Amino acid sequence: MIGGRKALDRAGVAAHTGAAYSTVNHWHRHRARFGFPESFRHNGRDWFWLDEIEAFHAAHQAAKRAELTKVDRRGNPEDLIGSGAAAKVLGYGSYRNLPDTLLDHPDHVEELSDGRIRRRWYRRTVWAVADARTGRQSTGRTPGTTGARKPHPYADDPRLQAAIALLTEVDATGRDRRGLGVTLAQQLGITPRAAQRLLAAASNASDAPLR
Repeated sequence: MIGGRKALDRAGVAAHTGAAYSTVNHWHRHRARFGFPESFRHNGRDWFWLDEIEAFHAAHQAAKRAELTKVDRRGNPEDLIGSGAAAKVLGYGSYRNLPDTLLDHPDHVEELSDGRIRRRWYRRTVWAVADARTGRQSTGRTPGTTGARKPHPYADDPRLQAAIALLTEVDATGRDRRGLGVTLAQQLGITPRAAQRLLAAASNASDAPLR
């Protein structure tokens, strides 16, 4: 609360909207294009008014729904497919158009010899993500799940998305994960130990081991 009004920092925007932290930075960097709210400084940090973020996100989601592509429902729902095939299932011309909902929750992660991360999804997971765009009831897996696994202690913690976003951003650039606990602690205003627990839960959620 700032001056009696709710505000979010960048990690809070990521957690509230479900977008990756890097996506929030992209929105803000190109705010004239996306209509993203202006930030303001408070105690040395950038903040955004919650009501403005919610208005932006509602309009952004509505615009995305208006441009929905036709989903390819052919194939075995148990097939594991890569980002290129997943883009084709969703009707996108490039894997770069894959939604954060999919990118942040791969069903299978493989670290390649050059340090890059290969993400793959069951075809039914991709269908479920497509169905979630319109609220259609899916017969496949709920987006974000990775198997018959018991929910981890932070499953319903909104800060988990910020941890997942940070891991995804670091892995995408090939950076070392050491020191991320301090970075996440500063972003969320929590203790480094709590940040490490969140990062461990985020790593388990994406099947990507912490190094």
